[in-house]
Amino acid sequence: MTVRTLEQVAKEALADPDRFWGRQAENLVWHRKWDRVLDWNPPFARWFAGGLLNASINCLDRHMGSDTKNKAAMIWESESGESRTLTYFQLYRYVNKFANALKDLGVKKGDRVTIYMPMVPELPVAMLACARLGATHSVVFSGFSSQALVDRINDAKSKVIVTADGGFRKGRLVDLKKVVDESLSSTPSVEHVVVLKRAGNAVKSGPKDVWWHEAIERASAYCEPEMVESTHPLFILYTSGTTGKPKGVMHGTGGYLTHLYATAKWVFDFKKTDVFFCTADIGWVTGHSYMVYAPLMHGLTEIMYDGAPDHPAPDRHWAVAEKHGATILYTTPTALRMYMKYGDAIPNSFDLSSLRLLGTVGEPINPEVWMWYFKTIGKERCPIVDTWWQTETGGIMLSACTGIDFVPMKPGSATFPVPGVDAAVVDEEGKTVAPGTKGYLVVKRPWPGMLLSLWGDDEKYKKTYWSRFEGMYYPGDYALADSDGYLWLLGRADDVLKVAGHRLGTMELESAFVSHRAIAEAAVAGRPDATKGEAIIAFLVPKEGVEKSDALRKEVVEHIRKTVGPIASPDEVYFVGKLPKTRSGKIMRRLLKSIASGDRIGDITTLEDGAAIDEVKQAYDELKKTLR
Repeated sequence: MTVRTLEQVAKEALADPDRFWGRQAENLVWHRKWDRVLDWNPPFARWFAGGLLNASINCLDRHMGSDTKNKAAMIWESESGESRTLTYFQLYRYVNKFANALKDLGVKKGDRVTIYMPMVPELPVAMLACARLGATHSVVFSGFSSQALVDRINDAKSKVIVTADGGFRKGRLVDLKKVVDESLSSTPSVEHVVVLKRAGNAVKSGPKDVWWHEAIERASAYCEPEMVESTHPLFILYTSGTTGKPKGVMHGTGGYLTHLYATAKWVFDFKKTDVFFCTADIGWVTGHSYMVYAPLMHGLTEIMYDGAPDHPAPDRHWAVAEKHGATILYTTPTALRMYMKYGDAIPNSFDLSSLRLLGTVGEPINPEVWMWYFKTIGKERCPIVDTWWQTETGGIMLSACTGIDFVPMKPGSATFPVPGVDAAVVDEEGKTVAPGTKGYLVVKRPWPGMLLSLWGDDEKYKKTYWSRFEGMYYPGDYALADSDGYLWLLGRADDVLKVAGHRLGTMELESAFVSHRAIAEAAVAGRPDATKGEAIIAFLVPKEGVEKSDALRKEVVEHIRKTVGPIASPDEVYFVGKLPKTRSGKIMRRLLKSIASGDRIGDITTLEDGAAIDEVKQAYDELKKTLR
């Protein structure tokens, strides 16, 4: 077999993209092959037009005639230590039965089903059951409030809600059924609510309610899969903007699955013996793509963890990885920064020798955190794949590709575009900038995992992603390509600070703060300044045992002056115990900017444990007092 370098594969992909992506699509199970690889009517792409397939067949049925049938598909563990394992056959039967249960409730091809569940195996079961019927699933993160749920149900016009009586987060009950009940008077499209018994809490039973276990008992063991067009919407996933209603990102079936299958193999070099531990919540796209669809298509064993990374102790990822023999760990820089704060002793107390590959997702990783991950967790023997992508891109766009070629690692860089992705860094006019020059990340041509559109709003899709630079997809990120072609993400473009005429990315500033010996986490925000345009405000979480003092504040400021330059000196430095984050691990810089500027905080439904809105508001009142 001829071994090709990443550069060779990438050149081949861009030279003849139809041929290249057509070969990747052959990895899927098709009921009918496509007529054309791509119909491109900018900015709308129809991948593998004319093809028919089913996502659940590609995740489950394809394994029923092989040794994978009786292999563990999913190892689930809760923060309390409760554990379950489902083989591929058991998962296949479970999905078939629940698909029939949904069919009995009138769900059919083209219907939308909202899934509002805790991180339990029944969540991917519900997703795959929808896919089996050709229904479009819309998973809503289980920390959202009733109003956030109402907005998403009404936009999708969902026919059924699948939920649970409750879930648990940091030992506390999250009353999901109560949130659903509060939403029903405002969601006229909902005909039925399927309720899983998970927490055992008392719930009200209404006329639309159906117990999961009773529906399953009545259902037959096989459901004939509905063949759908390659462009048929597999799911809608809502992303929150800083203002306005959430955007319903709509992904198709054939193109999306092709992109996932290929990128999972290229980036993680999936092997049949792997135990893949992705720590993402399925309420976000990483959970959809690399916890549900990609690992199951490849026949892997995956770990699904239901709980916070630091409860009941700040060791959950290491304990779960050791217990179940994880070979790949895919987590967030935010979680790693949190773990760094507690030092090396905790991870060093676990046997992590089963790990062969480490990955990060969610936001750029600070070089200092990268080195800690590499040395303390990987013991300098595990490569790190730092992946960049979005809900809208469907799958990984920038990353090292260990399944193709090992290239030198650069701590903090997302490395190169994956094969078939034509990415560049451009200036305000859309022209490619010279190496080492900061600019805007763009994608110059379509790729199979790209969103079909925004649900019910083609104009907003065009305006949001395709209007900034003509003919190019603009993800909204600030970036730089170095002299070797490695790409560095510098933060969201709307988070770039303009200080006395200089453009400074939040990522580069935060990395400089974290490189200080005493700082575990950092978030930077800008505040309007009459003289400089914007003033830099820094929120820093010191490492365990570090005393917060004016002396440390002065030391940190001097450190920034030396590492970045005097222009980057923060006007104010606040030491805090924790930073506001979403449960997917992203720091909510918008809230910090509001606090720094004295503005209204606004929507906080994406905050971790956001279901307890009153509690979150109280926490932010306390945070504001701390920052005064």
